[in-house]
Amino acid sequence: MLLNALFSKKTVMPTPDTALPGRDREMPTAALHFVSGRPLKGPYPEGTKTVYLGMGCFWGAERLLWNTPGVWVTAAGYQGGFTPNPTYEETCTGQTGHAEVVKTVYDPTKVTLEDLLKIFFEAHDPTQGMRQGNDIGSTYRSAIYTENDEDLASARQVAARFQDALSKAGHGEKITTEIAPAGSFYYAEDYHQQYLAKNPNGYCGLRGTGVSCPIA
Repeated sequence: MLLNALFSKKTVMPTPDTALPGRDREMPTAALHFVSGRPLKGPYPEGTKTVYLGMGCFWGAERLLWNTPGVWVTAAGYQGGFTPNPTYEETCTGQTGHAEVVKTVYDPTKVTLEDLLKIFFEAHDPTQGMRQGNDIGSTYRSAIYTENDEDLASARQVAARFQDALSKAGHGEKITTEIAPAGSFYYAEDYHQQYLAKNPNGYCGLRGTGVSCPIA
């Protein structure tokens, strides 16, 4: 009974009024990417673009993305919620409203947004609502946050094409991915950054549907 109540609380989004209060100061994090040595917070090269992708636990998602050619730097963090400057422990309660996401800074001349979204949709199951596999809670929801309207429209178009592919493959569930303009992004704590490079045998919950995502 108590376990069910806990899971229920973690899978129901709070409102701005019920979310945890957070804090004014930024939480400390790493300055440089553990793998590439590039600055997590910039400056970034001229012409790069940014998208924020949530595929459940951000450890495996970040490794997938930093290994993608054309991605300049990645960072684990929290987005889509209400609590300012949340801690990991706070987000895990489900009472901040945030999803675990990977800030993905990329060179669009080397990898397009559609390329990244194809990787995104194929690497996890975007139909699971407030969970990803055994990871349960709003923090593990599937999410795409974009920095402009053009990218937002592209994300919705790719999601629609993947929904059609899922349906044709007999995967009856509907995509639940939250696709929205990017709000405040909060960097996760130092030990979460590039976690699987620091802990090669660490947990990775990525598991796709086996359905290919068509892109233009």
